[in-house]
Amino acid sequence: QVQLVESGGGLVQPGGSLRLSCAASLRTFSIYHMAWFRQAPGKEREFVAAILSGLMTNYADSVKGRFTISRDNAKNTVYLQMNSLKPEDTAVYYCAATTFEGNFYRPGGYDNWGQGTQVTVSS
Repeated sequence: QVQLVESGGGLVQPGGSLRLSCAASLRTFSIYHMAWFRQAPGKEREFVAAILSGLMTNYADSVKGRFTISRDNAKNTVYLQMNSLKPEDTAVYYCAATTFEGNFYRPGGYDNWGQGTQVTVSS
């Protein structure tokens, strides 16, 4: 059974930073494509960033230049460094994983999900 456990969320002021972590119980973590999605109240879950097994990265336009996704295969962990946070970044952030070569930008492209961590950007 795959387990993904997110941590690092919290309350931060606009312009601040947070680093999210996602620890994965995957024996072959390095072959998984990993991603972060987020879901704000009343909205659909949306793509934030992905890092593929080959280390290629992709970002939503709304976070380009502010967020950085990375992974440490030795620690079975993926990170999301979030800088210059805005109130509109407020959401529950979810970690996702898959080995399938599908659509990496849609929730349906992932078959393993964490429980989420709340990020609130407010003064």
